[in-house]
Amino acid sequence: MKSDDIGQQPCSIARTLAIIGDRWTAMIIRNAFLGIRRFEDLQRNLGVTRHILADRLKNLVAEGIFVKVPYTDTQKRYEYRLTEKGLDLYPIIMSMMKWGDTWLAEGLGAPVEYTHKLCDHKFTPVLVCSECGEPIRAKDVQPSPGPGFYAYYVKKNQQA
Repeated sequence: MKSDDIGQQPCSIARTLAIIGDRWTAMIIRNAFLGIRRFEDLQRNLGVTRHILADRLKNLVAEGIFVKVPYTDTQKRYEYRLTEKGLDLYPIIMSMMKWGDTWLAEGLGAPVEYTHKLCDHKFTPVLVCSECGEPIRAKDVQPSPGPGFYAYYVKKNQQA
């Protein structure tokens, strides 16, 4: 399988990685959550080339993760705002941050702390079960094929 075909698999992780799986895209999304939304500010903060940044932003807009909104009338400059689809990536970004804080902080502590505005407490993100509220751990989960898995093969066979 070619790397370009990863998004065609009957796997939500593969499909997601096909859109946000490279380092620059993830960092652009992280910066958007930190309030950095303008091209020049993104480039300066990330140190990415203009070509790569423009390409990643174009893809994120095409995928509906960002919407381009003009912030000046004179020079047609845009900022990139997260859509609802983009905002739904927040748990992924927070989970990556928590993993990095746990395994890569070299004993120095978290580089960024987050405060929950509703209760005014610093927090650590925790993935919980939507049904019982208990934390999700790999050993407590049993995966099984869902309806999309079977539908993929029916669709694939119909196209053949």
